[in-house]
Amino acid sequence: MGDGEERFGTWLADALRRLLGESCLGCGERPAKSGLCAGCRAALPRLPESVCAVCAEPVFGADRCGACVTHPPAFVRTVAARVYTFPLDAWIRALKYRGHLPAARALAGLLADALRFAALPDLLIPMPLSPARQRERGFNQALEIARQLPPHLAGPLDTRVLLRARDTEAQAALSIEDRRRNVKGAFRAVRTLSGARVALLDDVMTTGATADAAASALREAGAAEVSVWVVARALR
Repeated sequence: MGDGEERFGTWLADALRRLLGESCLGCGERPAKSGLCAGCRAALPRLPESVCAVCAEPVFGADRCGACVTHPPAFVRTVAARVYTFPLDAWIRALKYRGHLPAARALAGLLADALRFAALPDLLIPMPLSPARQRERGFNQALEIARQLPPHLAGPLDTRVLLRARDTEAQAALSIEDRRRNVKGAFRAVRTLSGARVALLDDVMTTGATADAAASALREAGAAEVSVWVVARALR
């Protein structure tokens, strides 16, 4: 490629970035209207083809994992966009802990791709933070992702029906059983849901304990079923 062609290519890329308003979160070079260019999106590790229909944990020769058979959670299915590994984990942490809000658009784009064939819920509820955590961060990462979804997915967004009833210890360093105990009774629905089909949106699912506790509160309020939508699934 000659100098003139190279300069033209650089000029064209810059012009496209200005036109689209953002560059790819992954490479920082190519223009990406949805936050990630096609190359960086395709390079992200995907979940195996065979996963538990309830919690999206990889399984072999079954439609549900042993944990969901033995102790079925309050939610009925999980849609997970990608595996929680590099570089997706770094982008989620950048949003969550450093307030890099542009990452929400890229994360929402990945989730929207995974939801192409999903049934639309009556309500979309972002996983609530405790009041103290909300004040500390100044935003709720699940809500920021939900806001960036396409209108047909984000339309039934409701941020008031589910509350974090009490502060809980950070889950990251806890065992599976301790995680369950930590979040048991941590959520409360403030109105009757009367047979509604609800989707609960979060950034990451690790053990599913938090989603189970939140879904339990929604089911107690009358929700007919609860699905979980997550950007990333951490694999055990």
